[in-house]
Amino acid sequence: MSLRVALIGAGIISSEHLKAISRIEELQAVAIADIDEAKVNTASREYDLIGYLDYRDMVQKEKPDIVVISLPHFLHKDAAIFCARNGCHILLEKPMALNTLECDEMIQVASDHDVQLMIGHIQHYFPENDVAKKRIHEGILGQLVQINETRHMNYFKQDRPAWFLECDKAGGGIMMNLGAHSIDKIQWLLNSRFSRVMANLSYHHRDVEVSSDIEGSGLVYLETENEIPVTISISGYEVVPKHVTELIFTKGMMKVEVGKGVYVSQGGSYAQVPTPSDKSPFEKQFMELIDAIQGKRILENSGTYGKSVVSVIQGIYESHESRNMIEITRGGVD
Repeated sequence: MSLRVALIGAGIISSEHLKAISRIEELQAVAIADIDEAKVNTASREYDLIGYLDYRDMVQKEKPDIVVISLPHFLHKDAAIFCARNGCHILLEKPMALNTLECDEMIQVASDHDVQLMIGHIQHYFPENDVAKKRIHEGILGQLVQINETRHMNYFKQDRPAWFLECDKAGGGIMMNLGAHSIDKIQWLLNSRFSRVMANLSYHHRDVEVSSDIEGSGLVYLETENEIPVTISISGYEVVPKHVTELIFTKGMMKVEVGKGVYVSQGGSYAQVPTPSDKSPFEKQFMELIDAIQGKRILENSGTYGKSVVSVIQGIYESHESRNMIEITRGGVD
């Protein structure tokens, strides 16, 4: 019998979820809710869904087994808690919440109602990252000594929804939204959480003629619990698009570009290595959730893991404000 899935939020990412659901026999998409009636109608027609303007009505009437929450960040907590209390397993888009206190509330309610809470850290399911992780732990390139992550894109583009540019709704700017991907990816690649962070952010939105109170770039230095130094450079101004993760070892280097490939050097030029893939990242994500619901595995992207990413982001903002190195513990920022 298929698990019935309802979607909360009909934005761009919802189409990726719906495509993945349509390819998985164990799932059936039944309904979608959004305050934008036009978006609801479009998705309902394309995927034969029941449309709602209020997710609470949808959850109570449809009683789905799984809900996919793709809402503005400031709405994550209330929606997740409501769904957990109504017995729904949850796939919640990243970042998990505005702060770790909200994360704790969601984790507790999900536990109290015995539902799975999965955070949509999609980096775990890209074939390039999977290949890179295996190469790291094979040890062929020697000891890993440092990682440099660079991500440049036009974050202040005109078609970005307005709430992304309001700190009280988004929780922050490019670091909260895209930095979460970088933090998650590196933690997952290394099987290690971050322990310390120092950051310098910029707030020059007026130069790109945007009304906003969020940061547009940042340079971050971090250390993992296994003492690997990491830099993350992110910019959202008028830049040349770039997204590269370079890993430096004692016997070579590796470059990872999601959507392009994995490249390895052992002292000479980079050579591309095969990156086989049989399913989309979104399909793989749902399959992990299904297995957890059926008791076949423990979620990798649990609420506790999602909180770890939010902890680092909080540390980044605190470091920028204080101009100090910030210690990060498993319980949050010290």
